[in-house]
Amino acid sequence: MAVRQRLPDLIRSLKRELNPPRLSSQLLLPSLRRAFSLYDQINLIDNVPDDQLRFQQYTETGFKVNGVMYEGSLLCVGNLLMSWSPQKFSDITPDSLSIFQTVRPIPELLLLGCGRDIQPVDPDLRRFIRSTGMKLEVLDSRNASSTYNILNEEGRIVAAALLPFGTTS
Repeated sequence: MAVRQRLPDLIRSLKRELNPPRLSSQLLLPSLRRAFSLYDQINLIDNVPDDQLRFQQYTETGFKVNGVMYEGSLLCVGNLLMSWSPQKFSDITPDSLSIFQTVRPIPELLLLGCGRDIQPVDPDLRRFIRSTGMKLEVLDSRNASSTYNILNEEGRIVAAALLPFGTTS
């Protein structure tokens, strides 16, 4: 019985500790703790786990991934990296993305890196990608590779189909 009487007092004292009374003259300053903790948690370039793909650089003709330079277009699914045949945006067809009909688990998002400039995607290609269960995000290859890094680091199942940055329409 004594425990039941002390419980409301304990709850009130905890509320006071969590919400101390404020003086009207106090200015609320943004917390620096959050900024530092987010910065410390995000792995920008170094200390990448060996089993995780990390785009470190892009060039006119390829990409640097985990310290290795790759020439040409790349297709990434999770932490799997492979050479990809399309050399220009018009080469991207449902057939060139047919691997997504067999890959499991299905990535939640396909990042399509168009090279230097964002290109409009053919409606048939959009329908094909949607039929696999993925969502499509069309970006220039620089932003597609950095977005891939962030989402992959978060542990999300994401795919990227990237043309080199020097590729134009």
